[in-house]
Amino acid sequence: MMEPQPAAVIVGVDRNENKETFDYSMEELANLSLACGVMVAGQLTQRLDHPTPSHYIGAGKVQELSAMMKACGAEMAIFNDELSPSQIRNLEASLQCKVIDRTLLILDIFAERAQTREAQLQVEVARLQYMLPRLVGLRESLGRQRGGVGTKNRGAGETKLELDRRRIEAKITALNKDLETLVYQRQLQRKLRKKNEIPVVCLVGYTNTGKSTLMNALLDRSRSPGSRKAVFVKDMLFATLQTHVRSMELPDRKSFLLTDTVGFVSKLPHDLVKAFRSTLEEVAEADLLIHVVDASHPEAEQMAAVTEETLRELGADGIPVIYAYNKCDLCSGKALPPMRDNAILLSAKLQFGLEELLQAVSSRIFSDYVRCEMLIPFDQGRLVTYFNDHAEVLASSYEVEGTRLQLECKRSDFERNQAYVIRD
Repeated sequence: MMEPQPAAVIVGVDRNENKETFDYSMEELANLSLACGVMVAGQLTQRLDHPTPSHYIGAGKVQELSAMMKACGAEMAIFNDELSPSQIRNLEASLQCKVIDRTLLILDIFAERAQTREAQLQVEVARLQYMLPRLVGLRESLGRQRGGVGTKNRGAGETKLELDRRRIEAKITALNKDLETLVYQRQLQRKLRKKNEIPVVCLVGYTNTGKSTLMNALLDRSRSPGSRKAVFVKDMLFATLQTHVRSMELPDRKSFLLTDTVGFVSKLPHDLVKAFRSTLEEVAEADLLIHVVDASHPEAEQMAAVTEETLRELGADGIPVIYAYNKCDLCSGKALPPMRDNAILLSAKLQFGLEELLQAVSSRIFSDYVRCEMLIPFDQGRLVTYFNDHAEVLASSYEVEGTRLQLECKRSDFERNQAYVIRD
């Protein structure tokens, strides 16, 4: 028998911003609550220039919220912004119920979805950093603990609150050490890719825009069977919390690494971005970004803007971008969002528009390829094998002096093998 879902009232302050933006933010909060297994029983909003310092909402609204919660049987209140420790304390005292803010809600979802060791460590660090300033000392926690033996020379000791704080700080330090090992391994992998001159293409975008579905659809077109291991796909927020890297080999033997990353969301907690920075460094060091936009979503433009702002925070705003407007199969009868430059319309689910996307990617990251003709001596047969594996051989023939190849190859390979290039 399934346990009944806890019910909550969601609360937001409209700071006289764009009404559609605020409405979508509240709708997203409801979806985040559902993703966390909480049923939304009601909604309360208030228009203020700034949230009140003591309770986030005004005193009259606090009473209205209390009455609403009793009427609909809600067990908790979920607020659309990050609350200060004093706001949480005051609200819980006034409402006599559990109070959660948007940040904690997102942290809970990440904690539930994290599968890899690295993702679990990153979420735990972010959760502890969120908790640290919110430790509240009450009653026995504020009572001084005595130190020493017997009745003489008793030290003032530490409060329970101070001990809790020290334990959390020690745990954060220990977790960060474990993360450093994993980060070092990831940095070594990136250095090896750069050494091998393999281009890296990153899929970025708002959560649930179809990045993982698009990655699987592109992998189906890879010439390398070993790279076709599918990534997890599900129609839910934050289905991907770890970086997936797969090798893509195109029909002309050009290859690159395709990376699927964590989805973004508005008001993404700062501690979470900080904790996941090592994972998101994949984005900042990519050669090309594919910004996946849900073309069927009414707030597609706002979601794209949030992604671009997050990329700026990560220092990835200078990387070339291709905009992939996904889910166009759901746009029948709907107006498409405003198109940015370098935009491609596609449907990862129905697999149309993918060839155009791959052509756009190829033209961007393989612009340094050179068409040439080489005559390779027979005693350098390893070079013929190399070019057959790493270049597009357009034609080949055997002559007295060696193997004649017409090919398109990397400029670096062209420059390394100048001795065999046939000049016109």
